Formats: sequence, C-alpha cells, structure tokens
Amino acid sequence: MKYWLCITNRENWEVVKEKNVWGVPRRHRNTIAKVNPGDKLVFYVKQERKNKERKNKEILEPKIVGIFEVVSEPYTDSSRIFKSPPHLNETYPLRVKIRPVKLGEVEFKPLVPKLKFITNKKRWSGHLMGKAMREIPEEDYKLIESLL
Repeated sequence: MKYWLCITNRENWEVVKEKNVWGVPRRHRNTIAKVNPGDKLVFYVKQERKNKERKNKEILEPKIVGIFEVVSEPYTDSSRIFKSPPHLNETYPLRVKIRPVKLGEVEFKPLVPKLKFITNKKRWSGHLMGKAMREIPEEDYKLIESLL
C-alpha cells in the first residue's frame, strides 16, 4: 500500500467529497499510474485568498482536510466536474474512484517540522509546487491520520 498527498483547491475539494473521485491532468499520468486500489490519499488544500476582488484579501491557510481510500484502478473520464483555471481549460481526466476514511481539518504549516517528506523546512512549499499528488512515507501518513 502507498500513501499519497493530493494537492487541490477548496472548490475541487468539494467535488472530491461529493463525487468520491480524484482526478489529475494528463501531464501527471506517470504519477497516477502508480496508484492502486487500497492506497490512501491524504487531501491537502492549498493556501488561497478568500476575497479575490476586494482590497482586504483574507488568507485561507493550507490544510489537510481528509483521507480517502482508492477503490478503483486509474481510468479516463473527461466530463467537466472539476474547476480549472480558465487559461488551462483542464478536465483532470485521469481519475480514480475513492471512498472516505477520515474527514477533518489540520493546519498544515505546524506539521511541516514533523513531516519526513519535506526535507527543506524553510522552503517547504517547493515540495508541493507543480504537483497534483506525491507519495509520502507511511510515518507521515500515520502522523496526519492521528491528528485528523
């Protein structure tokens, strides 16, 4: 069994919870190809600005929001269920079906010093940038699961 950190925004996190599906862009096909039924997906919502158009831009801090178990092999489905930045026009067609294991919220930044997969604690966001998902050690998974 493998453990994965899945990186998403708050809007698509709602889709994940509602539809029990996780999808990634085609450019991440090599990563999702390694995902198998029984693997655990830990969902991370990234830092976002709440009021994009206003001057007082409230920052929504990054969080771990839940753990799901993969219940299907990866498959392709281009139906538009996920929101994509307009310039990318992405459907996140490479998908797996999932079922919830544990939901909750844990602030991410206080976890950084304790997570093994983050080797550069000062520039920790570099371990997540440009990725849809990445494998994490069992030790990190167990820590996150215990806090959720």
